[in-house]
Amino acid sequence: MIAIKTLPDWAALLTAFLVLAGAALTMIGAIGLVRFRSFYERVHAPTLGATLGIGGVLLASMVYFSVSETRPVVHEILIALFVTVTTPVTMLMLTQATLYRDRAEGKAPKITDAPPLPADVITPDRTGVRQD
Repeated sequence: MIAIKTLPDWAALLTAFLVLAGAALTMIGAIGLVRFRSFYERVHAPTLGATLGIGGVLLASMVYFSVSETRPVVHEILIALFVTVTTPVTMLMLTQATLYRDRAEGKAPKITDAPPLPADVITPDRTGVRQD
């Protein structure tokens, strides 16, 4: 492995930027986890933050190890593939299990902050479908 002093400046700057961007995206997901109230709102932000954040860190790793020529970037590609596939599937399974449990207990999820429909969409039967 080479010392960081022998890494070209452009590669060091790009690696630093990608690591910081990945960390910032992950932190935004963590803030979303704390900020939102219900489970259904909370499940989305960390999933995006984790997927996009790990993408930035993996890109930084690819740049660093490709420039330093210590090994090919196959490991990072596999990690990105696994994270991209498993994180959304895990979110979907957790959400479906929670929805099933809430419905079984008679606690349907409430949409509290849904924006109102525009006046031209609301029809007399309140379905939103016009009968022309």
